Amino acid sequence: MELRHLRYFVAVAEERHFGRAAVRLHVTQSTLSTQVQALEKEVGGPLFRRTSRRVELTEAGELMLTHARVTLAQADHTVQVARRSIEGKTGLVRIGFSGVAVLQGVLTADMHAFRRTHPGTELCLTEIPPAEQVKAVREGTLDVGYCPRLGLGDTDGLTLRSRAATTLSVALRQDHELAAAATISVAELARWDLVVYATEDEEAQVLAQLGPAVGHPRSRVHPVTGTLGALAFAAAGVGVAVVPTSTTRIDLPDLTYRPLDDASGPDLLVVSRSDELSGAVRAFLDRSWG
Repeated sequence: MELRHLRYFVAVAEERHFGRAAVRLHVTQSTLSTQVQALEKEVGGPLFRRTSRRVELTEAGELMLTHARVTLAQADHTVQVARRSIEGKTGLVRIGFSGVAVLQGVLTADMHAFRRTHPGTELCLTEIPPAEQVKAVREGTLDVGYCPRLGLGDTDGLTLRSRAATTLSVALRQDHELAAAATISVAELARWDLVVYATEDEEAQVLAQLGPAVGHPRSRVHPVTGTLGALAFAAAGVGVAVVPTSTTRIDLPDLTYRPLDDASGPDLLVVSRSDELSGAVRAFLDRSWG
């Protein structure tokens, strides 16, 4: 027995006429009669009482009609569930992010737009350093990463898309000598202890991106892995912190910000698996990449 046999049977049972049922199903009447006869042979007896003008259900046919409708409805529901998953309308998207993705408004904008069109899909967020995001996406414990293009490590099998450019600012204590300036150049940073938003492994990349001026001797470079750590060092006067300009949204006691006028930060990336199969994840990526 196949689902089409049940669909043919239900159509005849509801129309009480083979001709009308054949038109409804877009098949020939002879095809329909053959399929119903095959079904009756399989169940072992007649499902209809046939007359010259119409057909009536037998007792077995009445019972089968009730259950056939349930079976067909469940089959249709099963198809819809699979289709919704493929279309990304259900499921889970696990997102790793760096703080800059939130401060720039990029991650929240992408989430808001996605939720409007895919309200049945669940989003799970984890704040995690960039290199760990890449590893987690590659290993399958995260689906998408929002991170700066910095110290990412092995990206084989991954797709990296630039989501937003990043400008840089300097965070420093309000009574610092440089706070009197409207803007600060990279060369002016060379005289001061420097706080950089990077791990120790990423420190050299950050300094190289800022340019040769920061290679001048200084007392110390303080690499930090979190936004608040960088701002805490700056507010305490330990050093001047080079941070994404979006960080200036954070207001802390004794802290001020000045634009860094001759350097730019690493792009904010969206990281995903190149062979992603999840409909929900693909739908989220389509939304975030526009």
